[in-house]
Amino acid sequence: MAYSRAATQVTWIGVALAIAGCGTSPPKPGPAATAAPAPTPPPPRDIASIPDAVPRIEPRSLRGNPPFYEVFGKRYTVLPTAEGYVERGVASWYGPGFHAALTSTGEPYDMYAMTAAHKTLPLPCYARVTNLANGRSVVVRVNDRGPFVGGRIIDLSYTAASKLDMLRDGTAFVEVAVLTPGTAAAIVPPPLAPAPLEAVAPRSLYVQVGAFADAGNARRLADRLRAAGLGQVFVQPTVGGDRTLHRVRIGPVGSVAEFDALAARLARLGITDARLAPD
Repeated sequence: MAYSRAATQVTWIGVALAIAGCGTSPPKPGPAATAAPAPTPPPPRDIASIPDAVPRIEPRSLRGNPPFYEVFGKRYTVLPTAEGYVERGVASWYGPGFHAALTSTGEPYDMYAMTAAHKTLPLPCYARVTNLANGRSVVVRVNDRGPFVGGRIIDLSYTAASKLDMLRDGTAFVEVAVLTPGTAAAIVPPPLAPAPLEAVAPRSLYVQVGAFADAGNARRLADRLRAAGLGQVFVQPTVGGDRTLHRVRIGPVGSVAEFDALAARLARLGITDARLAPD
């Protein structure tokens, strides 16, 4: 059974953060973290029939929500609210070896529940995660921190990843949209018989390297990227309200491997916040 290597490297950090509470850096794992993990139970017989998480109003967890924390020398600031949050990027998943370990909220991790881990969203919250390659979507309850390596934006449970058809590859391009309980978008329909994968035309996905109010700054960055040998660089003006943003983008990118390679090249140029471009 394959699973996310990135998740393997970060899950105990999530446990430490849960213990840390309001600390600014995770302490060393305690005895529970160093004990041998219990055997992972086999998947349910009909995993596709497991219902999505149903958004409901919950108090902010007493654990896992410090104002900020540091992992691998990088500081993360927990958002004051999840309202209206939407992002695109690469999802991974975590499962065997972590089943029943504590999440950042202090709850045991259930790899067969519809849950997820995120670096900065307040815990708990709910989000719709859509696989941009095949159009499948699920609703998950975010109750853990991570992933912290590999340019990933969300770590999904085994079941959520299975329903998005990303277990085999281990990663997928996704859109994460937070759901507010009580709104129409947060209404989860009753489970239906699993539908076959749809024939969805792949979307053209681009990497956004920067956004500038000044067109000259955007052009200079684009010229620098081209000079470094990065092809398919362009500047896309976007009008919003009374201003125009000039977005420097590269692409399209056709796979997670291509995205990872591009992100690594950009990092060597000192650009570490490249991300999938919004529409």
